Amino acid sequence: MIVRIMGEGQLDLADSHFAELNKLDDELLAEMEVGDGPGFRRTLGALLDAVRTLGTPLPDDSLEPSELILPSPDSTLEEVRSLLSDDGLIPG
Repeated sequence: MIVRIMGEGQLDLADSHFAELNKLDDELLAEMEVGDGPGFRRTLGALLDAVRTLGTPLPDDSLEPSELILPSPDSTLEEVRSLLSDDGLIPG
């Protein structure tokens, strides 16, 4: 799956990693629901770091459509809330 981190670029991420990423996504969603700003910031950073670590960066000139778009690391809780679906940031 092609994943874009806003402001950074795209990575190719194997579907096998999504169970691990969904755990972080669930944690992030729970922190957002209670307004835990520090927890939100920590978990968003961990989620994005995991995507960067597990994914393979695509060349900057690649024109692949992104199947999943994640917020930038400096996004606010309110900005991320606007990107959420019922499943969180990551479907599944």
